[in-house]
Amino acid sequence: MIDNSYKWYPVYTRSRAEKKAYQELIRKNITAYIPLKKELKQWSDRKKIVEEPLIKSYLFVYISAKEHSEVLMTNGIARFLYFSGQITSMPEKQIENLKLLLATDAELEVFDYQINPGEKVIIKAGPFKDMVAELVSFQNKQRIILRLDNMGFAIQINTSMAFVEPLH
Repeated sequence: MIDNSYKWYPVYTRSRAEKKAYQELIRKNITAYIPLKKELKQWSDRKKIVEEPLIKSYLFVYISAKEHSEVLMTNGIARFLYFSGQITSMPEKQIENLKLLLATDAELEVFDYQINPGEKVIIKAGPFKDMVAELVSFQNKQRIILRLDNMGFAIQINTSMAFVEPLH
């Protein structure tokens, strides 16, 4: 039996097609949500604040199971997300929390990995680029403390989460 209750579903879009896919869904009278963050972009001749997707290649639709195929037939939509062989849905509370978070002036950045204290990371930018370090503490995205061991001694540096990624 098909579940006819409405739920929020994350959908994966083609690269850089989030806004176009969103507009198509709205045109089809499908409730959709795309979390956007304001970013200052600079070109050679000007600066402009633009709205960019918070989570690249994702948006959310509020539909019943019978509307899945209509969403998939929308320009820009690639697929639904699956977990354990089932299309995954999200609690409405998570979508509401995301909307509340974006309503604040907090600077947000999304990382597709989890790093815990004690884990090894590689630094991607700055004066310590390509060095391996250990995450000591995580205070916020702009201030983490790393321990560099491969210099023969330990030194702690403060840097941003944007400059590190897990060492695999």
